[in-house]
Amino acid sequence: MDVLLIGGLWLDGSAWDAVLPALAERGHRPVPLTLPGQGDGRSSATLAEQLAAVVAAVDAAAGEPLVVAHSAACTLGWMAVDARPRGVAGLVLVDGFPHADGQPYAEWFPPRDGVVTFPGWESFEGPSSADLDEELRARIAANAVPVPADVALAPVRLADERRYGVPVTMLCAEASPEDVRGWVAAGAAPEVSRMERIEYVDLDAGHWPMFSRPAELAALIDAAAARN
Repeated sequence: MDVLLIGGLWLDGSAWDAVLPALAERGHRPVPLTLPGQGDGRSSATLAEQLAAVVAAVDAAAGEPLVVAHSAACTLGWMAVDARPRGVAGLVLVDGFPHADGQPYAEWFPPRDGVVTFPGWESFEGPSSADLDEELRARIAANAVPVPADVALAPVRLADERRYGVPVTMLCAEASPEDVRGWVAAGAAPEVSRMERIEYVDLDAGHWPMFSRPAELAALIDAAAARN
């Protein structure tokens, strides 16, 4: 199965390098996506352009691909499902919730000079980064790609309610599946609460498992592909 891989804020396709061999060994064709505005010098790239790139990858896949989206890009993956609800095998959400229609894509960090730069590890102390050693932290920070403001602050657009019927696997890294279910039940993630075919799966990792637990992440992606 083709597996499309979308990294969260500041990550381009190279973030998945350690995951690719394990997915290939399990018979998949992993496709890490580097989107407009991720290292091409285009601070003017938009969320619509990034979505178009993901949808183009869905359309170019051999058969129905599995879409894997991490962190803030869980929203981008969900937007692609909304655009192609009958064109994907399923969606894997890696430690993140998709935003609802009309919400800003990723408003947590203020832009400066048209981009949102990586804010440093002080913003992610605790469970988010506890499994990252100093070498990994330095490598992630060095390779972090500024996010265009027109991506981060753009409103999310969703239109096709058939998205709720697409199989979803939520990989719960920083919190347990039980905690995540509780947050969803309390109204923290309205889009997730309407998903009809969702499975919550524990992932013993911090927020960046593609760096800290690539083999474990690949195994869980493979399991999601088998379920779908």
